[in-house]
Amino acid sequence: MTVLIVLMLSTWLGSVLNPRLPKHHLSDESKAMVMVGIGFIATLAALVLGLLLASAKSAFDTKSEEIEQAAARIILLDRNLRQYGSAANPARDLLRGLVSSKVDLIRDTGRTLVTVPGASKALGIEEIQEAIRALSPSSDAQWSIQTRSLKLAADLAQTRWLLVGQAGSAIATPFLIVLVLWLAVILGCLSLVAPRNGTVIAVSFLCALSFASAIFLLLEMDRPFEGLLRISDAPLRSAVKYLNE
Repeated sequence: MTVLIVLMLSTWLGSVLNPRLPKHHLSDESKAMVMVGIGFIATLAALVLGLLLASAKSAFDTKSEEIEQAAARIILLDRNLRQYGSAANPARDLLRGLVSSKVDLIRDTGRTLVTVPGASKALGIEEIQEAIRALSPSSDAQWSIQTRSLKLAADLAQTRWLLVGQAGSAIATPFLIVLVLWLAVILGCLSLVAPRNGTVIAVSFLCALSFASAIFLLLEMDRPFEGLLRISDAPLRSAVKYLNE
């Protein structure tokens, strides 16, 4: 909304200055020069917007893949603990409680698997690792299962810290400010040389709305665990369903 307001104000400013300019400033030669300048700025804006969208989409897809991989490892870890025997049931209960709590956080508050306030008091993957280490294998098969389970738990812990490290914004604020400034200049200059009528106003509004929508999508993809374009928690919900079977 802020971007749309800024762009519409720029359009309004250009239309206000239009009748106040001397006639020779609106000659065909002047308009041609203005259009060349607008074309140059539009090219730069398109390049920057494309780069920002590509960066945000890449970060969004990466986090989505990490959630899917975490869900797969959770199921594999539970299968290994089931194969170990009843002695691993405490570790399975810890795993079920951990995953269920994180799914609820994603669904209700938009937080990630790991950014939970008061994490020192909350159940974490470290407790599950300790429970697995506390097992006392009595056969080679149980030794092998314990080793695989610890590896899967370590992979889950790595995913956790990857998500923590990626919790910040992937979009540099200066890039975003400069991009909005360029878009405002484009619309302002177009309004400056265009006649004042309903068609021009409608087209200007649609252009501003389109630019603002692109910025909106950019910011939404930069916040994958909240907002409208959030990462689906379906993989984790499927994992919880499996754990409860």
